[in-house]
Amino acid sequence: MSQSEPLRISVVTEYSAIVRGLHAMLHRHESRVMIVDQDLDGDNPRQVDIALYDTFAQDQGGTGEVARLARHPRVGRVAVLTWNFDEELVQQALSRGASGYLARSLPAAALVDALERVHRGETVVSTPTGHGQVAGEWPGREEALAPREAEVLALITQGLPNTVIAAQTHLSINSVKSYIRTAYRKIGVTSRSQAVLWGVRHGFEPDRRRHRPVGGATIASL
Repeated sequence: MSQSEPLRISVVTEYSAIVRGLHAMLHRHESRVMIVDQDLDGDNPRQVDIALYDTFAQDQGGTGEVARLARHPRVGRVAVLTWNFDEELVQQALSRGASGYLARSLPAAALVDALERVHRGETVVSTPTGHGQVAGEWPGREEALAPREAEVLALITQGLPNTVIAAQTHLSINSVKSYIRTAYRKIGVTSRSQAVLWGVRHGFEPDRRRHRPVGGATIASL
């Protein structure tokens, strides 16, 4: 099955760095996929083929937002982009309407292939590749923060306590504390207040406007 136009992909995230990173990553495949940036709940949005829900510092895909996107009249299909492959999360996301559950470690060509398969109606669950290279961009990458360290720091910057961070990321409380320690060493802070201030100064606060439709669910846009 061929397509005459590139797939329109809307990245659902609160961080513009992630959108920019995916756009740069997929640039060489622009004849097949195109990252579009629009508020799906704004005035007269265009149809998108796939809403790509990035889990960085967000709900991991097992609850409301995936289901809301799957019901959205302007969204063809939904895929989750993540590094969290807890089996329960995978099944929850699929049961709520996701057609793809994709690893951030996928190289660009493999990610494009997976998105095209999702668009054709397949259910695609990629195989996580352990500690391989992680796709795209995230806050703190230039400071050598690993994805999980950056995510935990982003949630700290948002003011969340460790217990809530553990529940949201599906990490143990000991893992959260471990990521905090290694992140603090990398950014040169010793306290939570210092970490929050550092995070605010280095792009760890959500920087995308959030449209809040009836019912309280949200979707982000630049």
